[in-house]
Amino acid sequence: MEPEAWLRGPQPGVDPLLMPAAHAFVQVGEEVARLCAAHTADDLARQPGTAATAAFHLRHIAGATDRLLTYARGETLTAAQVQALRTEKDDATSDPALLGAEVARVLDAALAQLRATPRETLLEPRSVGRAGLPSTVIGLVFHAAEHAQRHAGQLATTLRAI
Repeated sequence: MEPEAWLRGPQPGVDPLLMPAAHAFVQVGEEVARLCAAHTADDLARQPGTAATAAFHLRHIAGATDRLLTYARGETLTAAQVQALRTEKDDATSDPALLGAEVARVLDAALAQLRATPRETLLEPRSVGRAGLPSTVIGLVFHAAEHAQRHAGQLATTLRAI
């Protein structure tokens, strides 16, 4: 069994200050791929009690990571991102291959963004959401990483519960 991502050394091209976030994104990607390969669309659509479905957690990992890193770039959400947010809880698809591929695409983009983030921008202020709540580039990057990890854990727990 391979060690967790953070114990395998640095991610190429990522500033050491952003390495914990990069490792988190890599770990989430590996866990999502493993879980999607082991479960069916029916599994992902099942709702244990009042908890969210596994499919929701996959859609939310992708959507929230994309939105948070949009704010980290100093951009506002696109109409497509806002629409995706509104429909995350919908049962649009529970196909593990499609959802796993979307998470992988977003996490690959997240790692590319980390590689392209200059160290001198990490403390630059950023606004979050319509309310323009205060954060920084590094604050958004780390929140995106820990948020993805949190939902990957909920995904794993949900799949065990069903």
